[in-house]
Amino acid sequence: MARDDWRIRVDLPGEEHAHGLLGRLGRGPGSHSEHLVRELEGRRLAVSRDEGTVFVYADSPSAADSALQIIRGELAEEGLEAEPKLEHWLDEEDRWDDEPAGQTWEEEEVARGFAPWEVRIERETRSEAQELAERLEGEGYTVARSFNYVVVGAESKEQARELAGKLGGEVEAGGEVVWETVPGNPFAIFGGLGS
Repeated sequence: MARDDWRIRVDLPGEEHAHGLLGRLGRGPGSHSEHLVRELEGRRLAVSRDEGTVFVYADSPSAADSALQIIRGELAEEGLEAEPKLEHWLDEEDRWDDEPAGQTWEEEEVARGFAPWEVRIERETRSEAQELAERLEGEGYTVARSFNYVVVGAESKEQARELAGKLGGEVEAGGEVVWETVPGNPFAIFGGLGS
């Protein structure tokens, strides 16, 4: 059975409010919306933040609706007047239903100065990694190196796959790191772009 992708977008007046909402979602059972959290038990909803915007991702309309109720309750308890928006992923068009057709999320990230995809490459030695980083920078790539690892930014998944094939690396979405959450809490918090 095919699964849908849904997300809730909450535009808040500042980063401090986004951090506050993430903290409230991260505390899990014990909040005023505990029964809704229990309803989502066994599901893991990904949560990310980009500056003052919080995103909650779900794989079904019912999970998204339950999460939306929790978020509205948390916003009301904090006295914030943000209105969460429910969005649906349009797979054929590679975009969320409230985004204009034609511009991809990748293009938006590049326009903001971020690499939407990364290629992670491990070399045997630190000096080999340094040489590779310098060569790739000379070819115009954005590169980060740590010990014997090189991370190269790419503007598209296709570009990242091509580079990974050429250099023997792994393709990943840019800048996403998973945080462990409270057991029984369905919100798995992701940090990344803008966090």
